[in-house]
Amino acid sequence: MTRVFGDPVDVWVSDGRPVRFVWRGRLYRVRRVLEHWVTTRDWWREQHPDGEATGEREFWRVEATPDREIGVYELRYDAASDTWLLSRVWD
Repeated sequence: MTRVFGDPVDVWVSDGRPVRFVWRGRLYRVRRVLEHWVTTRDWWREQHPDGEATGEREFWRVEATPDREIGVYELRYDAASDTWLLSRVWD
């Protein structure tokens, strides 16, 4: 089962990949990246004056653990606002 959140998280990145994140006061260590993809939202409406699209979002589906329990989490990085969110959690 998937739960949707949208909670802000602090993420540590190494070599362009998330390695740790804090969600609701708990530190999670990323064990492995399961999927990574990039999307742009409404790219045809959001253009910089130089023609580059805005609204790019990176999604990282990771296997992570705060202790012994391993879970699957989807992190979203919004390049325009330089923010990270926890979008989904799989039970």
